[in-house]
Amino acid sequence: MSAESTSEATLDEIVVIALAEAFRGNGEILCNPIGTVPMCAGRLARETFEPDMVYTDGVSVLSAELLPVGVPDAVAVPETYMPYRTIFDLVWSGRRHVVMGASQMDMYGNQNFAAIGDDYSKPKAQLLGMRGAPGNLINNKTSYWIPNHSTRVFVPKVDVVSGPGYDRMRELGEQSSRFHHIVRVVTPLCAMDFETDDNRMRLRSLHPGVTVDQVVENTGFELVIPDDVPESRQPTAEELQILRTQIDPNGARKAEFG
Repeated sequence: MSAESTSEATLDEIVVIALAEAFRGNGEILCNPIGTVPMCAGRLARETFEPDMVYTDGVSVLSAELLPVGVPDAVAVPETYMPYRTIFDLVWSGRRHVVMGASQMDMYGNQNFAAIGDDYSKPKAQLLGMRGAPGNLINNKTSYWIPNHSTRVFVPKVDVVSGPGYDRMRELGEQSSRFHHIVRVVTPLCAMDFETDDNRMRLRSLHPGVTVDQVVENTGFELVIPDDVPESRQPTAEELQILRTQIDPNGARKAEFG
C-alpha cells in the first residue's frame, strides 16, 4: 500500500489520527494516553512520526516494541522498567503528555470528572474524583478525548474543577502557569484547541461529514470559529495498515462509537 492518504477511513480512525496529531513534535517524552482510543493514537504516533516517544504497559514496563491494544495475552518487550511509583518523577518534571477524559468542560478548558451538582459535599452524581488531574494540568502537556460531544459535556461553567483551564491558571500567575498546556480536545464531531489570544476553545477541524452548525448546536458556549475550518486529516494507507493490523487488530477502539 502506498503512503498516500485514503478515503476508506471510518470515523474511529479519523478520531485516532486527530488525537495522534496532538503528539506531533513531542520527541522523547512519556506518552500516557488513558483509554482505548487514546492508546491507539499514542501508539500510532510512535510507530510513524514520533519514534522517540515511550509508553508503558500500564504496570511496570516501558515497551521496546509495539504493544497492541485489546489483546489480553499481549506481552510487552521491556526497554526498561518503570514501576508505578516512578511515574510521579516524570509527572513533576513535565516529561509526559497525558490524554484524559471529561464529564464537563468549559470554554477555557476547565475540566470536571469529579462530581455533578452545585454542592460538592452533596453531589447529584459522584464521579471519579479529582484523581491526578490537577497535577497533570500544571506540569504536563494534556489533551482530551471526549466521546460524547453535547451541551451536557461542553458547558458554560463546570460544576467542579478537576483540571484547571487557562483562565484559572492565569489567576495563579506565571510561576504556576508556565508549564500549563492543553494541546487538543477531540470528539466524534471535531478537533479543538486553545490557540487564540485569550485561550478560548477554538474549532480546529471538522471530521468528514460534520458541519460547523452541528458543532455549535452541541456546544454549550461560544466557540472561536475561524473563517475557514479545514476537514480533519485522513490517515495515510500506511497508518491505516498499522492501526488495523498491528495496533488494534480486534477493533477494540470501535466500542467507544456506539
